[in-house]
Amino acid sequence: MNNPRNLMVGNWKMNGSLAANASLLADILAGLAQVHCRTALCVPSVYLSQLQTLLAGTAIELGAQDVSAHESGAYTGEVSADMLRDFSVRYCVVGHSERRQFHAESDGVVAIKVQRALAAGITPIVCVGETLAERQAGLTEAVVRRQMAAVIHANGHCISEIVVAYEPVWAIGTGLTATPEQAQQVHAVLRAQLQAATAQAERVSILYGGSMNADNAAQLLAQPDVDGGLVGGAALNAHEFLSMLKAASR
Repeated sequence: MNNPRNLMVGNWKMNGSLAANASLLADILAGLAQVHCRTALCVPSVYLSQLQTLLAGTAIELGAQDVSAHESGAYTGEVSADMLRDFSVRYCVVGHSERRQFHAESDGVVAIKVQRALAAGITPIVCVGETLAERQAGLTEAVVRRQMAAVIHANGHCISEIVVAYEPVWAIGTGLTATPEQAQQVHAVLRAQLQAATAQAERVSILYGGSMNADNAAQLLAQPDVDGGLVGGAALNAHEFLSMLKAASR
């Protein structure tokens, strides 16, 4: 593995079953010998126990899809960072656009969730990205800078311990994808913002997360500031996901 920042993360979203999970993972593990990049799977919380068992002793690390902004208490339905740690969770997606959109998560809430994950020894995968209207208005850089600034402000020197995922909202689940040049432009902005915040910025992986698939992965991953991918639907197909993992093994 030439680039230690290379990281590919499968986000299963609200998909799966006990049988389907076991079958998919068996197929992925069967092809993992040809993969030389860090790999993680972020699964629904109800499947963390199953995946903890199935991933034990493998090269794939376990991830969650969200974490509570609260440590404990009367928050029915919430899952705390300490609870995730009980299942050996290594990564946690924080601030995904679907959480921001459907659950009204603000930049401030996302920043607190990042704090909770870091305090529990879990690496947050912090998602930032603009809507189509914001891109068309020329606000892309301003939006991602604002979202990232809230996380930096709340987490200070710990910011080098996060992973960042740029996910243009207009390219999530739509079949649309940012061109490699568009992705690189935003990734470079994020890299510069991190460099201004910490001397350890080169440790931070910046992933692309907008409809990356087997057809476009190689071109996106060839960009100098695209370290890997946060993969949605394509991660539910073992053949396609493995193809992307191999593309990242550069």
